[in-house]
Amino acid sequence: MAVPARAYLSIGEVLNRLRSDFPDITISKIRFLESEGLIDPQRTPSGYRKFTSSDLERLRYVLLAQRDQYLPLKVIKDNLDAMDRGLAPSQTAGVSTPRPPMSLVTIDGEMAPSSFGEANEMRLSREELIKHSGLLEAQLVELEGYGLIAARGRHFDGDALAIAKAVTEMASFGIEARHLRSFKSAADREIGLIEQVITPLTRQKSSESKARAEEVQKEIASLSIRLHAALVRGGLHRLRS
Repeated sequence: MAVPARAYLSIGEVLNRLRSDFPDITISKIRFLESEGLIDPQRTPSGYRKFTSSDLERLRYVLLAQRDQYLPLKVIKDNLDAMDRGLAPSQTAGVSTPRPPMSLVTIDGEMAPSSFGEANEMRLSREELIKHSGLLEAQLVELEGYGLIAARGRHFDGDALAIAKAVTEMASFGIEARHLRSFKSAADREIGLIEQVITPLTRQKSSESKARAEEVQKEIASLSIRLHAALVRGGLHRLRS
């Protein structure tokens, strides 16, 4: 999405916004942090730096980490990389951990459509996924073989972590990956049904149609989860009766 022209700040404006909290900040300091790869402002055609609000907050984080935590630039840079990948930064040199996932939005105990928003931007290495889910390497290989977990490029996202954690907990009841293939098949069928409904909208080129397709997608996804939960509850009630 394009950023409106006035959403950008000049280096002088950034300096003015930071100076009240960091009296010693200078343009040279900002340029140095850029040269160290801690910030990466855009440039105008004539070469002037253009800072966004995100650049400003990134600078603020760097300066606070230096002043209050005495962190070296390498650790700060690693922390920024972790934050960019959806991880919680460590306070010292070491392994970052996934940020606690946001609670799913519910309505009357059911997942609301807003729970099916944009894709999770967390990025975990294979080692991080194993470490934070409790999976064994052999279990992850098996899950990948059944199509239950897949990397996005070179990383795994937050959905992969949620699946891995659920599988780990279910394994304590003797449920193995091979028993979960039906879950994947059912999910694929639900996705196929949603795709059939929204395809006519996605084929239209207007922004209104695309926005409507996103809303319909989220609504049907929410309804499918409600239906699935009701069917499972009903089946369990019949088992107990």
